[in-house]
Amino acid sequence: MHALDQLDLQLLKRLAKNGRISHVELASQVFLSSSAVARRQRSLEDAGIITGYSANVSPKALGLNATVLVHVALTKQSDEALSDFERAVTSCENVVQCFLMSGEYDYMLVLLVRDLEDFERVHKMHLSRFPAVLRIQSSFAIREVLKRPIPDISL
Repeated sequence: MHALDQLDLQLLKRLAKNGRISHVELASQVFLSSSAVARRQRSLEDAGIITGYSANVSPKALGLNATVLVHVALTKQSDEALSDFERAVTSCENVVQCFLMSGEYDYMLVLLVRDLEDFERVHKMHLSRFPAVLRIQSSFAIREVLKRPIPDISL
């Protein structure tokens, strides 16, 4: 396991806010040379601490105007049932996040859909057909209030 020092934490904080920041600019912010920043960043990638880079794309620009939070309870929680459900979830492109949960529901899914009719299609074609589903509870997000890449605690 890669032990994180304060410089690593500062690099991670800045990269989480701007994954396209140059090594030169990053180096000036953390008071290292750009080659030292590049080595540390590669080390964080190799250790699996930095898992990738992506662009934050507006779902609305793609016509995905609604975010739906879906809680799913399964009929059983065997390893096979969980694996089958998780495999099926990956077949639904509208699911952008899936969490195995503690508590009343076994999973929470985050879906992006165009509108109510699109959600109905996803529900009929995917959600209701996932294996071992006992109960589904869906909620529509009214608007996103806050989204952070990582919390800014003691970094």
